[in-house]
Amino acid sequence: MDIGRGDTLWQEEPSTRPRMPDPVRTAAVRAVIIVAVTLVQAMVAFLSTLAGSWLAFPAVLSTVASTIVATWGVLDVWVTRQVWIQRNGVESRPSSTARALRRERRRARRQERRSAAA
Repeated sequence: MDIGRGDTLWQEEPSTRPRMPDPVRTAAVRAVIIVAVTLVQAMVAFLSTLAGSWLAFPAVLSTVASTIVATWGVLDVWVTRQVWIQRNGVESRPSSTARALRRERRRARRQERRSAAA
């Protein structure tokens, strides 16, 4: 789509962070849904208690149970992330100074081999 000056309306920008691995993202989505349901239950329990409704006691009990499940869900994200990192590793790139030092050592070894062969 052209806006007249040669610039396009839509500009693609590279993301600043890489995308989360699929298992970690799945666990994170699950945790967010569980936490959202828990917050809704807590609000229902609170409002039921204020209104003096018979629903207050069961709502409080289910909120306590949901809080335990939500804690498990959040811990599951952390554990899944740690397991994924251990199994698949992290991308590590040597710094430019390390690369330069390695290059110098390689040159020195080649020189030694050439002088030993001659």
